[in-house]
Amino acid sequence: MWHRRSGDGFVRCSDGHVRWGVFGAAGVVFVVWENGVPKVMLQQRSAMAHEGGTWSCAGGAIDEGETPFEAALREASEEVGDIPEHHRVLGEYVFAPADDWSYTTIVLEVDHRFGSSVNFETDAVAWLPLDQVDERPLHAGFAAAWPALRAIVERSMLPEGVSDDPH
Repeated sequence: MWHRRSGDGFVRCSDGHVRWGVFGAAGVVFVVWENGVPKVMLQQRSAMAHEGGTWSCAGGAIDEGETPFEAALREASEEVGDIPEHHRVLGEYVFAPADDWSYTTIVLEVDHRFGSSVNFETDAVAWLPLDQVDERPLHAGFAAAWPALRAIVERSMLPEGVSDDPH
């Protein structure tokens, strides 16, 4: 059964847009390596969720007193199931379109595929190579963040000590 949490609710942000998450929101892009190729988990949002039918990362509202990391992991486990115990943070991207609201996406490497639709917010889960993500109808916010998130995954592919910075 669904229970209202302290962060649940829409807010009118300082830029005039209405967004979900009284204290902001957070999500996780999970990455698994298969034969040297990174694949990312996408979640298809159900008709019950904002922009239903689109694909995004699992995530949602940050509760009072939670860090974005804690909220991202909690929300993901509520939506796609238990997160593998062995995981490593590759980076994070903060989308802050307003002074009083942001969405933090954690990029988390896991040691095996997992995930399924475990609540009403998720219709499906798919693991995709990076070049196939843009082929899905993406949630507008995730689509805007995807280039930065993809860059985090691609940087993790570089050998230790090698930089992709041309300067």
